[in-house]
Amino acid sequence: MAAKKTTRKTDASKEDLLKYYREMLLIRRFEEKAGQLYGMGLIGGFCHLYIGQEAVVVGLEAATEEGDKRITSYRDHGHMLACGMDPKGVMAELTGREGGYSRGKGGSMHMFSKEKNFYGGHGIVAAQVPIGAGLAFADKYLENGRVTFTYFGDGAANQGQVAETYNMAELWGLPVIFVIENNQYAMGTAVKRATHSPGFWERGAAYGIKGEEVDGMDVLAVKAASEKAIAHCRAGKGPYILEVKTYRYRGHSMSDPAKYRTREEVQKMREERDPIEGVRQLLLAGKHATEDDLKAIDKEIKDIVNEAAEFAKESPEPNLDELYTDIYATEIPQEA
Repeated sequence: MAAKKTTRKTDASKEDLLKYYREMLLIRRFEEKAGQLYGMGLIGGFCHLYIGQEAVVVGLEAATEEGDKRITSYRDHGHMLACGMDPKGVMAELTGREGGYSRGKGGSMHMFSKEKNFYGGHGIVAAQVPIGAGLAFADKYLENGRVTFTYFGDGAANQGQVAETYNMAELWGLPVIFVIENNQYAMGTAVKRATHSPGFWERGAAYGIKGEEVDGMDVLAVKAASEKAIAHCRAGKGPYILEVKTYRYRGHSMSDPAKYRTREEVQKMREERDPIEGVRQLLLAGKHATEDDLKAIDKEIKDIVNEAAEFAKESPEPNLDELYTDIYATEIPQEA
């Protein structure tokens, strides 16, 4: 069943809407293909898919400037694609191949791109939050006007190091935007069973940090909130918190059957709130594109993803010598 048509009006241009549609669709199709490769045994270890949450990173990245930084947790493939990393390199890393961004050694959770100012997915829950503040500290010290997006989830929001980082970020006036991707279930525990807080963003008030809740299934709402947060940071007013209410359609990881929620709940969200379908309806209603135009875009995106998958399959596995690269020391120094 198709999602319900929206009657929402928007001032977004045809070019912007097509850009958001294309970028969200790329993430959706890429993640679907990653799920297939995982099922075929070509992706090992953990694999956390971003399906359903596409509007979050696409909306936020739409407001960034060159030099802004981003760091996130393990549900990170969407963030990589949204900041412009090559789908081929991302897919090759997922499959542990030499052509991957971390030469096949990082896998799904640990790849980086200095060129795109992407400072990694991080497997330890909330570990990236203080690191993100550190990136922002460097920018404040250099007075370069850059902003860091530090992403974490509703599960990580309850970690102690998040509170510590809030305190330091406000105390030092750091240009960091804390993005809480609240997909409502952490690993498998509903938010209402994990906290009594009415909103995660409101915790910032204890530290003097401004923030707001955002509809994470609406890419235009996310972009508008991102512009506000960025302006706050660039003006030297310190950190900002965005709690982006979103929803993942798949389980926490590929090994999660997601029995903690009903199929009806997921289907209802797909039918009524899907972020890609929402933009699709805006394009059609505004006569910015026809059904055939959108089918052509989907085919183009599928070709890009299939090409990335073939690149990954054909890329060789890393040489054993790679075990000794990108480390601090290759030998343990002998005692004098």
